[in-house]
Amino acid sequence: MPSPYRAIFATPGTKGFTAAGLLGRMPLSMVGIGVLTMITELGGSYALAGGITATIALSAAAVGPQVSRLVDQYGQRRVLRPATLIAGAAVTGLLVASAGGWPSWTLFVFAVVAGCVPSVGSMVRARWTALFRDTPQLHTAYSFESIVDELCFIIGPPLAATLSAGWFAEAGPVVALVFLVTGVWWLTALTATEPEPHPHQEHTDRSSALRSPGLQVLVATFVATGAIFGSVDVATLAFAEEHGNKSLGGVFLAIWAFGSCLAGIVFGLMHFKGRAEPRWVLGISAMAVSMIPLLLAGNLPFLAVALFVSGLAIAPTMITTMALIEAHVPHAKLTEGMTWISTGLAVGIALGSSVTGWVVDAAGAQTGYVVSVSAGVAAAAVAFAGYRRLTRPAQGEEPATDGDGDSREEQRGTDRVA
Repeated sequence: MPSPYRAIFATPGTKGFTAAGLLGRMPLSMVGIGVLTMITELGGSYALAGGITATIALSAAAVGPQVSRLVDQYGQRRVLRPATLIAGAAVTGLLVASAGGWPSWTLFVFAVVAGCVPSVGSMVRARWTALFRDTPQLHTAYSFESIVDELCFIIGPPLAATLSAGWFAEAGPVVALVFLVTGVWWLTALTATEPEPHPHQEHTDRSSALRSPGLQVLVATFVATGAIFGSVDVATLAFAEEHGNKSLGGVFLAIWAFGSCLAGIVFGLMHFKGRAEPRWVLGISAMAVSMIPLLLAGNLPFLAVALFVSGLAIAPTMITTMALIEAHVPHAKLTEGMTWISTGLAVGIALGSSVTGWVVDAAGAQTGYVVSVSAGVAAAAVAFAGYRRLTRPAQGEEPATDGDGDSREEQRGTDRVA
């Protein structure tokens, strides 16, 4: 590892919660592709499969922030374990219903309850923030977490698709469930690095973190960004099947994530001056432009190159987003604030995968990338429209202060760097 990354792991406990977090968030990349492959392998349509994955994502979008609010209030261990058991039982029910040929509506019922799955990535980032708040190491830690996210998307999709297509249909979701339970139990056992909970007191502000105008802009933009991710997932899997090898869809999504991973490694080593907001808007715009070559992909090699290039914009944009969240959200609501970003992504993934499933069934896989381009344009439009709200907190926004009492608005102009 380059020295800035080695430095953050000199702190006791960081290696343990990082490893646990890696296992716990693997389902993030595996469940969507695993369910898509499972449903289609069992004879269902892409429209049905996209609808099921969309339902899981929408449920997670609704329930996830509420789980994280409870975590901020009561702590990770007391909340994550029960939530994981509920989600695990629902996923198990979904697998049994799919294998048993139960009516389609039962699949949707289990998919709704499966949305109780906690946002493990937000839990790990909250631990890094508690350790390195207002230090240069926090930028490096956020960069590393984006790298871990991409590692999950490098390993997860091909693993889930290969297991479900080559072993038995339910294999991908089963392995994802094992990762989730193992990772959450391991993470919550590491109490030394768990952030302090913030129990509600008589005068505690109990409003949602989403009241922050800056967070509202970030979440709205990431709804459209999630639509990019969901549409690319479905269209790429269908494109690979049309070209004779369905399991290659997961490999191609791994190539997409690999480009993002490389960009995240480099971004974490860079030093930036000036405000973070312009870099964030530039990153969103780059993601939108990078969708265009996917429409031109007439064969698998071209698609692989186009996906790799488009992945280069993802991790740097995500890293900058996390820095902006830390600037806009009070410390006592940080986990919830980070989870709202995941919620925005989940809603977008649901919309993108569902719409793309219908488009693929009606017009073919390559046409599905039209949804990706449209989502990219929407993300850039929202980012530009909301730029002022990021640079100028709206009237009534809670003052955000660092540990020394200085306004974080004065400090957030410069990315924290290694």
